[in-house]
Parts: sequence; structure tokens; C-alpha cells
Amino acid sequence: MGKPCIHITDHAVLRYLERAHGVDVEGLRRKLAAHAAIGLEHGAVGVIVGSVKLVLVENTVPTVLRRRWYHGYEARLNGDRRGGE
Repeated sequence: MGKPCIHITDHAVLRYLERAHGVDVEGLRRKLAAHAAIGLEHGAVGVIVGSVKLVLVENTVPTVLRRRWYHGYEARLNGDRRGGE
């Protein structure tokens, strides 16, 4: 019998980061929201924060991409399924 496949949820990872490493997840959420709000005020679809890009869809940040990876995701936001890296 092989090793069982263990699924670790995002919730578990967040709690681990908070409790084992002292990461202030809610503080980080507020910081990212402040950056996103500036982009939202200017009608942006993404905001560069350091080495990453927060993707904006209306008033939500559904994902964070590497700063240089943007073309395909933005194309899909605009309805073009052909976009890629």
C-alpha cells in the first residue's frame, strides 16, 4: 500500500503561518487592500506591489501573480481566451 495523499487546506496553511511563524495575516490583508483600493480608484485591473501583481476584478483581489506574468490573465479578463504567458 502506498503513502496516503494528504490535502492541506489554505485555511490550515494560513493558521500555520499565523501560529507557528507569527505572520499577521489580517494585517497583511489590510495592507494589500490599501494597495488594491488605490488601483480601484484609478480603474486598474492590477496593482504592482513589490515583486508581485494584485489582480483586481471589481472590488476583489482573486489572485496574486508574479509581476512579469500578466498578459494571459488580463486577456481573459477582457474575454480573449487566446492569451498566454
